[in-house]
Amino acid sequence: MKFKPLIFTTLSILLMGSFILMSACGSEKKDNRISISGAFALYPMTVKWSEMYKKNHPDVKISISAGGAGKGLVDAMTGMIDLGMFSRHLTQAEIDQGVWWIAVAKDAVVPTINDANPAYQNIVQKGVTKELFQRIFLNTDPLYFSDLTGDERDNAKINVYTRSDACGAGEMWANFLGVNQEDLEGIGVFGDPGIADAVKKDVQGVGYNNIIYAYDIQTGLPYTGIKVIPVDMNGNGQIDPEEEVYGTLREIGKAIGEGRYPAPPARELYFVAKEKPTNPVVIAFLEWILTEGQKYVEEAGYVQLDAETINAQKEKLK
Repeated sequence: MKFKPLIFTTLSILLMGSFILMSACGSEKKDNRISISGAFALYPMTVKWSEMYKKNHPDVKISISAGGAGKGLVDAMTGMIDLGMFSRHLTQAEIDQGVWWIAVAKDAVVPTINDANPAYQNIVQKGVTKELFQRIFLNTDPLYFSDLTGDERDNAKINVYTRSDACGAGEMWANFLGVNQEDLEGIGVFGDPGIADAVKKDVQGVGYNNIIYAYDIQTGLPYTGIKVIPVDMNGNGQIDPEEEVYGTLREIGKAIGEGRYPAPPARELYFVAKEKPTNPVVIAFLEWILTEGQKYVEEAGYVQLDAETINAQKEKLK
């Protein structure tokens, strides 16, 4: 009988030790996880970075989900995730809330049209001015492709598609037009893939997309079913040689990097967090993105940050 309490105590100690060990392992496992959500614009790039990073860091588990820049910011600020993918400029109100951010790459939003639209050949020659884009996306009155081309044969009505979710693409396109995303008119569609698919299925469709959803990364050409509408920046009624930047992903990327494509809708892409990350695993991942990870940016269809910007981002991690 005297041995039973001793056996029970020893067993309790062993069980307690096992529990502590399991807790420690669980804690270590949790610390090796990086959770990311947010902007569709940054999602393919983040997936690429994750794949390449884990080749040399197989113990790090990175979970990534897309749901729009708005979701990424909310998830980050509520502490649900480590990093939010963000694809527009932060407002002063958001900065005042204490959000921490770091730039990691660049891209742009481009206007899109169905590639089978009979008016496209006229449009690609003349381009579309900012003022005409304002008429397309900011008015509820019917507009026709003849209003863009001046050719009465292009008499089909323009079907306008816009994003239904709070997103960087919508905000950047709206900023280019001088307004905010909530001012854009059109048929609301969720997500970057959704709006691209809607335009592909509608011969009279017009919308906007981040470049990675307008161009095929494998071929460098616009996806089948979609074309990019050239922007007539100087308003002279034609696309001049310096404005011909839409043929391939490499061409538009070069124009973004050199500042020849307007900003907005060109912009930097960010990771955001509730506060400056303290988890060494998260910090190491971000440091890798700003160094070795930059070599995958163009390969993934994005635009690299310049050296000055990269150095400024590195300072934020110190």
